[in-house]
Amino acid sequence: MDIYKKAILEKLYKGRYVGGRHTSEDNVIKGFPKYARGEIKKALKLLTKEGYIVPKPTSYGLEVSLNPKIIGEIRRILEVE
Repeated sequence: MDIYKKAILEKLYKGRYVGGRHTSEDNVIKGFPKYARGEIKKALKLLTKEGYIVPKPTSYGLEVSLNPKIIGEIRRILEVE
């Protein structure tokens, strides 16, 4: 898995953004180096397309969280037990 994808999954997992708890996609991008933010946005879209991240459109922007249906697979990717 791409290093940026894994970093996004790790950030959301550590923040416990799973299922009903979500955060703005802008907050996901924060904390990464400015030179990598374009790649982070692309990785975020790919993770959404692959089903690891569930988008939640709101009136104030797009919110994201990890897909609770495949949290076991996400844990295996992150090697967390």
